[in-house]
Amino acid sequence: MTLWTIGYERLLPPELVAELQAAGIERLIDVRYRPQSRRPGMSKTRLAELLADHGIAYEHRKTLGTPPDIRWHFKHGHADTGAPLFREHVERTAAHELDALAAELERGPRTALMCLEADPAVCHRRIVAEALRERRPGLEVIDL
Repeated sequence: MTLWTIGYERLLPPELVAELQAAGIERLIDVRYRPQSRRPGMSKTRLAELLADHGIAYEHRKTLGTPPDIRWHFKHGHADTGAPLFREHVERTAAHELDALAAELERGPRTALMCLEADPAVCHRRIVAEALRERRPGLEVIDL
């Protein structure tokens, strides 16, 4: 089993699609709390349309996003304090969704988690991926 992750911070919409296609991604799960962007084409509706045009399913999972009070830590260079806060939050509020997603990965489409941050080491999507790996030992995570 493999899960991919990607951040669009340094990508334009066509570049995002190209990265996903190169990895053979069939489903993109948007793990932004608010799937809005100042970058044209990266907000929920436009992004879903673009991906659909390329045969990639789009899903937004708000419960796997970082709420504003915790996102502050990540935005201000404090991922070391934000990470445990987010981990506690997501396990408390979205454990069932994590369990369901972990089960889907075994038999579901090739899936990538997406948010803004280019560097997965300082992004909440790494924490989501680690929570999924704990639920599915042997899950390989590849950052695009």
